[in-house]
Amino acid sequence: MDLDALRNGNFAKLGEAVTDWEQMTKKLADLKKDAEDDLKAKADKAKWAGINATVSREFIARTVAEFADAHTQADSITKILSDTRGELIGYRTQLNDAIKRANDHDLTVTDNHDGTFAVMGNTRPDWASDPSGKTGATDQKVVEAFRVEIEGILSGATQSDNSAAQALRLLVDQAEYGFADASYADRDEAAKAVAAAEELAKMAKDPAGMSLDEIAAFDRTMGKYHDDPLFAEQFAKRLGAKGTLQFWTEMTQAHAGAKGSELETMKSLQTNLGLTLATASFSDSDGMRDWKKDLIAERNTSFHPTNSSGAIGALGSQVISSLMRQGQFDTEFLDDYREKLFKADKAAGSSGTHDLWVKGYDAVDLVFGDDNGRDPLKGLFDGLSHNPEAAEHAFSSKSDLDHMLGTTMYTDRGESLGRALESAVTGVADGDTSSPAPPHSEAQVEIMANVMSAVAQPGGGADLVGKGLGESFGDMAAAYMPEISQSLASANSGSTFLTNSEAPDAFQGKLVPDVVRFLSATSADPAGRAGIICGESIYTGSLLDAHLSDPSLFDGPPSQVLGNIGRNAGIIEGIIGHSIADGEVKALVDGEADYNDALKQKGDFAKNWVSIGFTGLKLPENLGGDLMGSVVGGGAGAVAGAAIDRLLEGQQMGGAKDAGLYMSAQDLYAMRDSVNQQTQWSTGDALARHHVNLPKDGTEDLVRHAVNEGWDASSEYLSDSKERP
Repeated sequence: MDLDALRNGNFAKLGEAVTDWEQMTKKLADLKKDAEDDLKAKADKAKWAGINATVSREFIARTVAEFADAHTQADSITKILSDTRGELIGYRTQLNDAIKRANDHDLTVTDNHDGTFAVMGNTRPDWASDPSGKTGATDQKVVEAFRVEIEGILSGATQSDNSAAQALRLLVDQAEYGFADASYADRDEAAKAVAAAEELAKMAKDPAGMSLDEIAAFDRTMGKYHDDPLFAEQFAKRLGAKGTLQFWTEMTQAHAGAKGSELETMKSLQTNLGLTLATASFSDSDGMRDWKKDLIAERNTSFHPTNSSGAIGALGSQVISSLMRQGQFDTEFLDDYREKLFKADKAAGSSGTHDLWVKGYDAVDLVFGDDNGRDPLKGLFDGLSHNPEAAEHAFSSKSDLDHMLGTTMYTDRGESLGRALESAVTGVADGDTSSPAPPHSEAQVEIMANVMSAVAQPGGGADLVGKGLGESFGDMAAAYMPEISQSLASANSGSTFLTNSEAPDAFQGKLVPDVVRFLSATSADPAGRAGIICGESIYTGSLLDAHLSDPSLFDGPPSQVLGNIGRNAGIIEGIIGHSIADGEVKALVDGEADYNDALKQKGDFAKNWVSIGFTGLKLPENLGGDLMGSVVGGGAGAVAGAAIDRLLEGQQMGGAKDAGLYMSAQDLYAMRDSVNQQTQWSTGDALARHHVNLPKDGTEDLVRHAVNEGWDASSEYLSDSKERP
């Protein structure tokens, strides 16, 4: 910054800009609140149908998000401008003070008008009269001191001005349309993020020269900034698409076989690098659009460690996918990458995917910890599991879905695929226990129907459960307990089995056999079976809670709705019980210990679902979401929570021979008694909670008969749907 520009700088215009942005930020805060509290709240409660269920709902959600991003961006711009103005005024004050003090020493400071300045001593007679020359030497030191001081002030002002301009340009460029969600408290915070990215990108261009201590420091910085949009974009752009892939190839080769603290550092680095790239993928700047395009273009390039001789290189897709296991990547980027990878995978056929990606890459190990990263579909599926929208896009084609399910017979990608499918059909990212699930869309319900159909296919469909998909299938069944319940109860059962699904009756009619076979097959997996039982228990408890708190939900006597709910519980858990008792399924169950452990883990997670905050009738928030929040108010969920507590405690049933609740399937009727007791307890909890005065003995008898009736009917459902021993 030129000396005169700072010395004579008039920051009134910048002050006016700050005031304007402050006012804009306040107005956007009001609009954001109105959009969230009014527009989105009404949209969430609305019963959408047809094209509105997809187009209008999504449009409103994106519009509300844009208001939030607009406020965030305006707030960041305001703070950066205000902070920069304050800093420049401070530097101007320092400069004028330095010039004044120089004048007091008979020195003149002038702008040379070429980007430089001069500090010159005024001619004084006493300088020449001093024969020793000491006076002149002393004053030259003073001149140099002022020159250094003023140069430092101008350098600081220049840095403040340039870094603010850079941060503002990067903020604006983050989104091609709309606004970015990058938030900064001041100019210095944004400048530090950009500077850190530039430093790390410089280090990453020479990975071989990084010591373990430098890698650890690199990782700590990346761990601090991986969610920062400006940091992530600058790091990715400066390293480049090819450079990013080469960097990770070098790192995995140089630290192959890492153990102890080195292994932990590399695991952390892989996570933080993946999270950083995920953040960067959301930028729509010209540079990042090119980076994403170039990254996908490198998918078939062979990357070799530097100075390697004859080593088999890793495919670009293998490297890309190995960095997708953590973090949420941009939907459009995932769509583009997935389209290319799916096309290649399908071209090889279900049985050829192993040879395509794994065979011949024995020396490739791109993942620190579990797995080796040779199958890029596994990393892609993990990436999809963290982005429900992209996951839904991935499996909307039945052809693609069937192919990917079929490949699990020849690969070990089942668990990753299962997590991606969960995300696709529930609308909630894997591991997210805080975001409420949206109502199931027609597209999601169709994917779920296609999954059940694939598992229900005779001659091998049930084998999918044993390929790492069983636990996910159980979670998906829990999420779709309302639709499953309506399918088993047949038409016009929505007044009992409440849901805000956009296709609540999609599984009725010809799909009922698929539902039954899907539940039966999934019960072979201990974790899958635990998921179904947890989901049924929560849904049953929530239904009882809702109907007894608001009798207007069902136009009929309480005994009728209690009977419907009890019968449904008996049918669903009866399908599980009879399937386990059938020899062909029972042989697949590893043992009661596996199931008990799975139930404990699933139950612990289910308690988290309950504790997230029931504000109405709900399934697990990460599986089924808020079902009747607009109808049932208050703190619902207590009955479902108590049901889960009993499952976790393995509470003993009166009269049972040392058999805990659901803890043994060796006796078919012991399991029937378990679901009967659980349903009666939940009914009693709901009656007591809402002070509903129904005869205790009569209600228990009603529920017992309904559950038993459903249990007996479940055997018929199975016999009608599949061949049984």
